[in-house]
Amino acid sequence: MTRTTTTFAGLVSAAALIAGFAGAATAPPLPAGGAQVVHLTLAEAIARGLEYNLGVVAGEQRVREAEGARRVARAALLPQLSFGALQAREEISYEAYGLPVAPGTSPIVGPFDVSDARVYLAQPLLDLSAAGSARAAARRRTAAQSTFADTREAVVYGVAELYLRAVTAGSRIAAAQAQLRTAQALYDRAADMKKAGTAPGIEVLRAQVELADERQRLIADENDLGKEKLALARAIGLRLGQPLELTDAMPQGTHPPLSQADALARAFAERHDLKALTSEVAAAEADRAAARDQALPSLWAGADLGRIGPTLASAKSTFTLTATLRLPLFEGGRIKGELIQADARLAELRARLADLRQQVEYDVRAAFLDLHAAADRVRVNRDAVELANEQLAQAQDRFSAGVSDNLEVVQAQGAVATANENYLSSLYACNVAKLALARAIGVAEERAGEFLEGSQ
Repeated sequence: MTRTTTTFAGLVSAAALIAGFAGAATAPPLPAGGAQVVHLTLAEAIARGLEYNLGVVAGEQRVREAEGARRVARAALLPQLSFGALQAREEISYEAYGLPVAPGTSPIVGPFDVSDARVYLAQPLLDLSAAGSARAAARRRTAAQSTFADTREAVVYGVAELYLRAVTAGSRIAAAQAQLRTAQALYDRAADMKKAGTAPGIEVLRAQVELADERQRLIADENDLGKEKLALARAIGLRLGQPLELTDAMPQGTHPPLSQADALARAFAERHDLKALTSEVAAAEADRAAARDQALPSLWAGADLGRIGPTLASAKSTFTLTATLRLPLFEGGRIKGELIQADARLAELRARLADLRQQVEYDVRAAFLDLHAAADRVRVNRDAVELANEQLAQAQDRFSAGVSDNLEVVQAQGAVATANENYLSSLYACNVAKLALARAIGVAEERAGEFLEGSQ
């Protein structure tokens, strides 16, 4: 008996969520009593993941960092206003300035006091390179916001997958407990029949082996559930010793709420990683323009207004107005080098954007293929469970009537266990495929619950 899971190219799996960025940035305190059971719905788990998951916290800080860079770049285009004050005692020499000195007079003047207080203003009038850098920083801020939204999508997908894995593990325990009860009943019946002399000892031994096998299966399933709950708790910021009770059952719907054509259209419009890379391309284009425009003239205006004199009380008002034109003549090849770098970066990003568009379509189509296959498996395995249970009931009746030995019952029990496992695995795969479709379209955070509910 094997357990299968659905993988999805290009999407963050639950394992990646744990290994890559799971965990709480600041874990909230345990409820009063410490060991109080937390009853957790899927929606609550997702909400906690979006609040406490380290990937979300880090992504939010990267958006703030990009916003800071945008403000720094924009500042180069805005007026720069400052104030300065000077109080000095000076002694100067006419000869130091090449000024003539009358015979018999000292070339030294002073000492004397100077007080100067004024406001300085500098304003770029034309600086195309700085304007390009500001546009690039704004585009990178937009890209960071889209990347943050994509990170939230990944967290929703990962947390929901972990929740479904834990729910599936709980369903396996319920199935294993039912199998254990059946095995116990078989053993009791075989023991009674042996006492009555209607069954040989081999029947009891065979029933004992089956009973032990079901017990170890239950132990393994309980261990798996414990680990799945640990993984979920870590991903959503709960302390690992916190008891969890998952209250939502596994969704039974197998059909998505939209067609493949609609999904493709939504994906190209909604995928946050596509938006982020598109903004990165726009930023690279602005960077290239900024590098190119460094070779163009730039024009600055400046002014200062203040009072200067021996003392502030006797100071006189003065001002200066300036216009500065800068025209690069030779930069040692720096501008050309930066332009080559910008061209290379832009070409790389455009190639990545074209590849991502292909990946978006692949993700959507692959998700539909996985979903259709998983839905078919659910229908087949649901029927198989009914048939296996019917087979077990008939085998038990035949054994009780003495028509056959309990080997048929043991084999039928194995068939029931296999059918249950196949059904649980296919139902889990179907729900993960629905999550993967929502993630592929870019609406996992907004519509994960709707996609999971689906339709029969």
